[in-house]
Amino acid sequence: MKGQGACIVQNDHTILLETAHAEYEAGRQTLGQIAELLKTPALFHTYRLTPLSLWHAAALGETEASVLEKLRFLSRWPVPAKVEENVKVWMDRYGQLELKSSGPEQTILVLEARQGAEEMLGRLLQSPSLQGLGLSPADQGKVYVPAASRGLLKQELTRMGYPVLDKVGYRKGTSLPLELKPVLPDGSPFQLRDYQRACIEAFAGSSKTSSELAGSGVLVLPCGAGKTVIGIGAMQRLQCETLILTSNITSVRQWIQELQNKTTLVPELIGEYSGERKEVRPVTVSTYQILTHRTRKEEGFRHLPLLSGRNWGLIIYDEVHLLPAPVFRATADIQATRRLGLTATLVREDGCEQDVFSLIGPKQKEVAWKELEGQGWIAEVDCQEIRIPLPREVRNLYERMGRKEQYRTAAENPDKTAAVRQLMNRHEGRQILIIGQYVDQLEQLALELKIPLITGASTQQQRSALYTGFRAGDIRVLAVSKVANFAVDLPDASVAIQISGSYGSRQEEAQRLGRILRPKRGDNRAFFYSLVSAQTREEEFARRRQLFLVEQGYEYTVVNMEEQELQGERQQTQREA
Repeated sequence: MKGQGACIVQNDHTILLETAHAEYEAGRQTLGQIAELLKTPALFHTYRLTPLSLWHAAALGETEASVLEKLRFLSRWPVPAKVEENVKVWMDRYGQLELKSSGPEQTILVLEARQGAEEMLGRLLQSPSLQGLGLSPADQGKVYVPAASRGLLKQELTRMGYPVLDKVGYRKGTSLPLELKPVLPDGSPFQLRDYQRACIEAFAGSSKTSSELAGSGVLVLPCGAGKTVIGIGAMQRLQCETLILTSNITSVRQWIQELQNKTTLVPELIGEYSGERKEVRPVTVSTYQILTHRTRKEEGFRHLPLLSGRNWGLIIYDEVHLLPAPVFRATADIQATRRLGLTATLVREDGCEQDVFSLIGPKQKEVAWKELEGQGWIAEVDCQEIRIPLPREVRNLYERMGRKEQYRTAAENPDKTAAVRQLMNRHEGRQILIIGQYVDQLEQLALELKIPLITGASTQQQRSALYTGFRAGDIRVLAVSKVANFAVDLPDASVAIQISGSYGSRQEEAQRLGRILRPKRGDNRAFFYSLVSAQTREEEFARRRQLFLVEQGYEYTVVNMEEQELQGERQQTQREA
């Protein structure tokens, strides 16, 4: 097939995508399905093919032939032979090993190599990391595996470069009848959207047919697309007792409210397992923090048994990209339970994406952010990076600092307050969130601009009151620390102003933009501003932070704020102080 020329595929598995090329958009969409985005300079965006990116593609139905066809179609020059060979090798490994049941009791499983891969399995079994898993030889190309080693075996083999197709199946769990309500408490009709149904079928299998690979995996959708509703829909499909794990107590209570509003479950069947309450009921909602809480480092995690203490038929991992290491280890022990991961991004800053793949499951479906924007299910967002000069006296200090101190000094640029005031005036009448990393900076800004603030030190009662006031429109501008990065439902927020962030966290950038993605009345538009100190290390980290959203098709307009623009806002702040 004749190449289109938008990409240059290089020998080291990186791919350069020319941003000015007529086929840029098609190339971006294709590469987003099979490769990892590394950086986004103006002229060429850089992607990289990795085993994990290709295994996720394989899980979604791509083959080595289809991937190579797409690369050849986009490539300006012939795809290097080394790249073609490794695409074949890496994708061929997906499916070489299958884990199956050896009988109805499922106490002993069978790891089976595909025909022609028997020798490869024999070599893998010599690895020291597999020696303590109780494996024993069966027929040629087969190994008996204790059911208790199911998760650890998959985790280790994935790390070795050989992902396992788990076809053992799952226990049903204790039955729990529930249905979705056709009408919500406010009288509005309720039904699943088409893409939400497609996600549920990708995870649980079609209601008419069942897939032997259904029942574990990750669904990737933008914030505001209704991931909670998809989780509830999966519960309705499977009709079983369910444990739901999420990122914070605010999210726990939002899940409980959604379950009460949208299902026939009575409140007595839904429990909150948190620092305040320890209710274990047929549907229990908890946080990662309580599961990993311990008073001393040397003691065990006393709440982790919640994962296996009841006959759950389904465990939902909300914001699965936040899954902490102890929960990974516990998840390795409960592979007979269906596991659903929900997230806006599979990006993990700790590099543990492979553990999500092996222990929760592969990507079962991903819904593009821009696709839902085009259908009106999420807001259309204008993204702007506003570069603000450092005041002269701060610049002098900055130049003499170490690199870590330079980043924080740039992030806490005092002139960002004047820029925030200007944006508040520009968007008067809209609901505005101001989000930051550093509590001292937020407290000073909130004091100067006379706006309420939520931080980690705020009590749950204080948070609930401020969130309720914001949702009701009584509070127009709300400042929040990183406690609001995840799973906070503020549907009317249409402006987010990010004044500082956690270095180059792509995950955090996506989650913060997600706070304003709920559909908006009227023009369905929202605005995301990232305030960055000009000519500092903060610019470098800003480019890194924006990677995931650029991959989704968002574009950042860069605006340089001049000294004279800030002067009037500074003076107003001083007058009101």
